[in-house]
Amino acid sequence: MTWLRDIPFKVAKFFHRFVSRLTADERRELIAEIRPAASPGFDYFLLVILSCSIATLGLITNSAAVIIGAMLLAPLMSPIIGLGLASIIGDDQLLKASASALFRGAILAILLSFLMTFINRSLPFVSLQEMPGEVLARIRPTPIDLIIALAGGMAAAYAMTRPNLSAALPGVAIATALMPPLCTIGFGIAMNRWDVAGGATLLFITNAVTITFASATVFFIRGFSIEARRKGQKLPRSLAISLLLVLILLIPLTYYGVKFFKEASDNKLINTVVAQEVNKLHDTQLVDIQVIHQDNNLDLVITIRTSKALKYEEVVDLQQSIVEGLQRPVSLKVDQVFAEELDPLIPPTATPTLTPTMTQTSGPSPTNTPLPTTTPTPTPTPTATPAQAQIKSTGLPPMQLYQSPMGPVIGNLKRGQWLTILYGRQVIGSIVWIEVQDEEGRVGWMPEIYIVQATPSTTP
Repeated sequence: MTWLRDIPFKVAKFFHRFVSRLTADERRELIAEIRPAASPGFDYFLLVILSCSIATLGLITNSAAVIIGAMLLAPLMSPIIGLGLASIIGDDQLLKASASALFRGAILAILLSFLMTFINRSLPFVSLQEMPGEVLARIRPTPIDLIIALAGGMAAAYAMTRPNLSAALPGVAIATALMPPLCTIGFGIAMNRWDVAGGATLLFITNAVTITFASATVFFIRGFSIEARRKGQKLPRSLAISLLLVLILLIPLTYYGVKFFKEASDNKLINTVVAQEVNKLHDTQLVDIQVIHQDNNLDLVITIRTSKALKYEEVVDLQQSIVEGLQRPVSLKVDQVFAEELDPLIPPTATPTLTPTMTQTSGPSPTNTPLPTTTPTPTPTPTATPAQAQIKSTGLPPMQLYQSPMGPVIGNLKRGQWLTILYGRQVIGSIVWIEVQDEEGRVGWMPEIYIVQATPSTTP
């Protein structure tokens, strides 16, 4: 393991040619600045609560701008930098305070994000039927995330040792995001998605350990741990341990990175083959494709836009073509969205209409007319009249009209828009879906919770 311990020392020796060490007074001033920022206090926990609230709402609404706002607060960066500094200078008090602040802040963020997500599930403002993209972006860490954290941690520590570079800290906080992965953990637990929580946990641990190692390396280069070198030690033991932890983290990150790369390659091949086969059909366009891997079998649910319904034989041929292209068993389901293309520059083809002629036509022979019989008188039967309803003010996201319950989207709806409630009604999970017709004549489905039915009034 001697070569492992010599790596940071050789790196530090190289950078000493370009970066000067801090003086004793500058080191004491920096330690005095980091110590209170890395200790748990009211200001620290308040920033954790605010940052976590912003990040969680950003994840729920799938808003990258809101999540960036939470990153700028970056309350967890100070304890992690404090851990790196304490491990270099051997300050047990700073080490305990920083570790306590980081652990308690992380637990608080996970609990708060769990509660906010759990409460949001029972509210009608944002639908979480599908996992937001901002959540999915934080559950598949790779070695690239480790490199980002390494560069960000070094930049943060170096900027703290150079007061004239403090303007770089907000950018570092965005690059080395710590709060969004924690909020993703709480989000995954609230949604009962342990794969989401597990992936986000690995990302947070990767960021925390790598930033600690990176900051400790920068502090070592800048002249801290002079006492260790005076004792004949080339490298502080804490820095070697941090490097070992980073290398250990590379094992699962590399494994998942290769796994995700293989999945991405498979999905690209699937999308290419399906798109090619769908384009071979007449007047048919691929709208969406859902891929579900089940052992050796592959389930595909594709949504197409077509001017006429596909026949059963065409769907069978499409499935067979996809199987031949992918060289694996495929189970196929096709959702069809019917659409007619009209071009104002091309008028519709005129239909010939028969005109009367003077040609004599033989008529039927006269026959006796039967005597009239009594005809039963029809009785009125009450028929349900379609009711009128109006879309409630739901905020975000905008309401959409679905071809079938939880099926493909066929149009957007506006708040306050009037609808006609038809006779279809289905319950899927805990959501009641009803069949409606909008003002443009489109017939589709939407959740009943988002509409208010108009109450008819008696007219004197």
